[in-house]
Amino acid sequence: MRFSVGRVFNTPRLILAFALAMTLLALSGCGSPHSQQLAAAPPSPVIPPAIAAEPVLLFNGTGTSADVSAVEAVLDTLGVGYTTADSSQLNALSEQQLAGYKLLIVPGGNSITIGENLNQETTSNIRGAVGSYGLHYLGLCAGAFFGGSSIYNGVDLTGGVSFNFYAAEFENIHKEPVEISLPSGSPLDVYWQDGPQLSGWGSVVAKFPDGTPAIVEGQSGKGFVILTGVHPEAPASWRGSMIFTTSESTDLAYAGTIIQAALSGTPLAHF
Repeated sequence: MRFSVGRVFNTPRLILAFALAMTLLALSGCGSPHSQQLAAAPPSPVIPPAIAAEPVLLFNGTGTSADVSAVEAVLDTLGVGYTTADSSQLNALSEQQLAGYKLLIVPGGNSITIGENLNQETTSNIRGAVGSYGLHYLGLCAGAFFGGSSIYNGVDLTGGVSFNFYAAEFENIHKEPVEISLPSGSPLDVYWQDGPQLSGWGSVVAKFPDGTPAIVEGQSGKGFVILTGVHPEAPASWRGSMIFTTSESTDLAYAGTIIQAALSGTPLAHF
């Protein structure tokens, strides 16, 4: 088959097609008007959080227990101001509003019920306020379960780590005094009720008798997190006929130390 160059360039239609092709090629280059129109828009400015009237937000919604009152008593003793929020109130707070607090405390209760009565957007907002803005988080027992990864709408401040019960649970024991060891000083005999052992995340602040973590701490993005599987904040009325080797005042003082550390973002001594 033969091609005639002379005949190609004498064909008006081919000349027009060639001109159009060259025009499109020129317009498709870097820096052309077409490429400038497709440039990415600048990122939206970050909205700063509005500072809350009180530094602590204490969750007292569906699924929490009498531990709310126990935590309130310690906060009152410390002279730390706090605001409470039930499930619907917490659901109504945006990420920026949550970030206006210094510390979110989720007390004991039932972590499944807590998670299932909050929106997924709410747990996402908590995670964002902690990770992106520096809200601190203290989870006590159920609050520790909830702070980890959970299919029951957990917050997952632990990078996907979830927690199981302390070993006594599998011996059909649901509450008892347990002696937790600390990296320095004497052990403490504290109240435990259906709480987790916290293996797999953070630095270990205290250990259960079997060596598993009873209290852990660590960073989650910009925020500081303390999770505890025991209740040093338990009042005398919880002890009942159980025998403790540590006084109530000693345990309550340690609960105050934990809350102050969580509020300030100051790590406790750890192993």
